[in-house]
Amino acid sequence: MAVTDFFAGEIATELLKTLLSISRKSCLSKGTAESLIASINVLLPIIQEIKYSGVELPAARQFQLDRFSEVLKQGLELANKVLASPRWNVYKNLLLARKMEKLENTVSKFMQGPLQAHILADVHQMRIETAQRFDRFEGNQRLEQRLGALKIGTCSGGGGGGGWMEESVRRVEEEGKMKWEISNSLVLGLGLGMKKVKEMIFGREDLRVVGICGIGGSGKTTLARELCKDDQVRSYFQERILFLTVSQSPNVEHLKAKIVGFIMGNQILSPTSVLPQWNLQYEWLNVTKTLVVLDDVWSLAELEPLLFKIPGCKILVVSRFKFPKVIDATYDVELLKEDEALSLFCHSAFGQKSVPPAADKNLVKQIVNECKRLPLALKVIGASLRDQPEWYWANARSRLSRGEAICESHENNLLQRMAISVNCLPRKVKECFLDLGAFPEDKKIPLDLLTNMWVETHGIDEEGALAILAELSDKNLLTLVKDARDGDIYSSCYDISVTQHDVLRDLALHLSDDDCVNNRSRLLMARREEELPREWDRYSDQPFNARIVSIHTGEMKEMDWFQMEFPKCEVLILNFASNEYLLPPFIANMPKLRALIIMNYSTSNATLHGFSVLSILPKLRTLWLEKVSVPQLSTTPLKNLRKFSIILCKISNSLDQSAFPLLMEVTIDHCDDLFMLPSCICEMHLLKNLSITNCHSLYQLPTDLDKLKSLQILRLYACPALQTLPAGICELLCLKYLDISQCVNLRCLPIGIGKLANLEKIDMRECSQIRNLPKSATTLHSLRRVVCDEEMSGLWRDAEKALPDLLVQAAEKHFDLDWLDE
Repeated sequence: MAVTDFFAGEIATELLKTLLSISRKSCLSKGTAESLIASINVLLPIIQEIKYSGVELPAARQFQLDRFSEVLKQGLELANKVLASPRWNVYKNLLLARKMEKLENTVSKFMQGPLQAHILADVHQMRIETAQRFDRFEGNQRLEQRLGALKIGTCSGGGGGGGWMEESVRRVEEEGKMKWEISNSLVLGLGLGMKKVKEMIFGREDLRVVGICGIGGSGKTTLARELCKDDQVRSYFQERILFLTVSQSPNVEHLKAKIVGFIMGNQILSPTSVLPQWNLQYEWLNVTKTLVVLDDVWSLAELEPLLFKIPGCKILVVSRFKFPKVIDATYDVELLKEDEALSLFCHSAFGQKSVPPAADKNLVKQIVNECKRLPLALKVIGASLRDQPEWYWANARSRLSRGEAICESHENNLLQRMAISVNCLPRKVKECFLDLGAFPEDKKIPLDLLTNMWVETHGIDEEGALAILAELSDKNLLTLVKDARDGDIYSSCYDISVTQHDVLRDLALHLSDDDCVNNRSRLLMARREEELPREWDRYSDQPFNARIVSIHTGEMKEMDWFQMEFPKCEVLILNFASNEYLLPPFIANMPKLRALIIMNYSTSNATLHGFSVLSILPKLRTLWLEKVSVPQLSTTPLKNLRKFSIILCKISNSLDQSAFPLLMEVTIDHCDDLFMLPSCICEMHLLKNLSITNCHSLYQLPTDLDKLKSLQILRLYACPALQTLPAGICELLCLKYLDISQCVNLRCLPIGIGKLANLEKIDMRECSQIRNLPKSATTLHSLRRVVCDEEMSGLWRDAEKALPDLLVQAAEKHFDLDWLDE
């Protein structure tokens, strides 16, 4: 299909008509449709300019435009499905909205990248070959205007017949020569690796399982993720790409269920589902191209059950190790070239790709050489030296060079070098970094959980903990994962989370193990084991001085624990994966315990035993329960508890008649058997923050909610069964923030909402059943911000006139089903 045929047809026109119909319809894809309309309206005139200019495209560029034609065809089919989908089928509409967002991203990427290069390169070639004819071309000004719409800069010189064109072509040519890519997470030379892995995936039908192999910190995962984003890969597999992190402690059955469900057509299967009896000889008649990426694989025994022989299904295994028994071909990640290493380091240290004139070039190169061309080391060490004086750099060079002979292992050498960046941190910041080793690898750590742990153990307030978090992020020692809803002081615990590269976690563990086991301030298990480390047993006759203890096991029974004493322990983290779990009896020997975090990573909720031991802990202030069946708390009084979080739990009637007289924060998230919030919550008179989120069965709140006189934050996010709010909410005179977003069946706000004299913010996006506002809303004089959908923003116009400081923000549509992976 030629470019003239491509846009002479009716594809884009029909798609525009369908998108316009969607934009007039109140549905989840309305915002995406409007954005696509704007993009295609800009796109069509540009292609018309090329078409009428007589440009003949080379085959490679024609191929890209033909692919884009197919994208628009698929987009037209998708848009028709959106129009035909009934509003009551929320799940189907969410999936369609997600696909519409992907279509929008594909169109946007094409316009911002390949299309600009095609236009500039081809018109530039025309000018070279027929300069006089181009000078007389009447469409010159119109084409310049269209390119301006794509935000391509113009040259101010203007002389000599079109300086803007030469400047833009020069910029595209320079960008085409760059072999490395800058992103917020890493700068890396990916060109060769992308090419080699694509050849294995596309060109060889006999290669069913292929691999990417390299040492920790070499950029394996980055290469795999960029490969999944690549337009050519996404087109080849028709967006059917599944990325899974396996890690050192995987739940193989859980991963297997995900893979099978994905191959069968995005079905959500549990590990207890009856799975097809596939084996390495299983074959299908209908071939569907699918790519499954298994990242961070550590053992052959855990890899083999995840491999299926299905025509059209390629499996990419990313690991530090080679598995020649099951992998047909492997690409070994190459270390960076000298110029790439220097560019990466300079980006991290100076915010640019080259050494600034004022810097000592030889000193910079010497430090780069000491990083041994490893991307992670260059990134971390560069960030640690940013904005430091020259003497500091010289000192770092000396310490790096002294680390050369510590050990021969390249990976251990990497740890020694990055340790220098950590040792240069202020004491409390370093301590907080080392605490990250207490959490399992490749898991998101909720921001609320992490900062609260730091508050309890390091004598800092919440603002100080957030400042430390920002510093560690700036120095590339952790990564902040932000949800689309984040951004202010009212963000919930799941809006922002923290992740860490597994090598950086290894570094935290390495630095925490620098003393004998009884004297360590952190006693941490590096990965999940069947039992406690034998080393702990050997030294259990003496007290352990650890302030933080992290245990990572499977099911634990009474005989699996041995007696240990922890007179200084303040934080205990129990990570496990099982259906039954006995809390360690030695909790009774932790008189200073302030925070207990219980996190189950199995596929079903675990039953806890031995919970009553918590009642004898006088200083326990924080309790975090994740994916467990909550015990009857009425029999376990926790009179000093301040923060209580219940995540992905089975609650049943466990909260009834519970008494927590000093409780200040309650979080209940993804608890599907919470139908009615128990009235005992209203007896917690010091409660400041009540967060009930993603509880899809919750349909009723207690009528005496007005007893919570100290409540400042009430979050009822994504509770679709909730239809009304009790009138008592209007008596919460300290309330500052009300979140009722995604309560899709909530019919109205309380009539007396104007009584909330201190209310500062309301989040009510995706509350489509609310048709009007109470008149008292115009008396909310402290209200500064309302976040809602475009349709609802009109309801607040009268309130805006009465409240001059009010900002009504129409939120962008955002749909995310990633929580299904948890």
